[in-house]
Amino acid sequence: MNPQTGSENIQIKPMESDEEKRGKAYVHWRSWHEAYPGMVSQQFLDGLSLEKCTDWAFRYPEGIWVAKDGERVVGFICVGDRGEEAPGVGEVFALYVLSEYYGTGVAQRLMRVGLEQLADYSTQCLWVLKENRRAIRFYEKCGFRFDGTEEVSPRTGSVDCRMVKENRR
Repeated sequence: MNPQTGSENIQIKPMESDEEKRGKAYVHWRSWHEAYPGMVSQQFLDGLSLEKCTDWAFRYPEGIWVAKDGERVVGFICVGDRGEEAPGVGEVFALYVLSEYYGTGVAQRLMRVGLEQLADYSTQCLWVLKENRRAIRFYEKCGFRFDGTEEVSPRTGSVDCRMVKENRR
């Protein structure tokens, strides 16, 4: 598929195979290096290797759905429970799409699947870099709003802001 033609040929599915894990790792690695220069410390980006992302993909495969264009992973979403830190809150931990798929509907489809997985939670949340205007606009279109919570990430040096969405059943 030509990424400019839309997402109708994209398959969204749970991440299962080793090949899908490697594809997810590549999307994770490349997305950080494309989207975040100037938003996070260069030292963090320099230390974020494809090998590290691959290790994470294999070590933490739970709650991940991938977007596939044919056999190629072009995006993913990771969702789950906030646990004791925020009982009853489901979180979108990560949502990344390769830049050539921006504007094709892939991110919207991934978000729909992620929110379906979090449908039993009365509140859903995510964290976004304060400077990431593109992502903020997208999340606002999906119904998320800032709740005023911010923190500086010791790993990235960035200001992260929490956005929440109340689940109206």
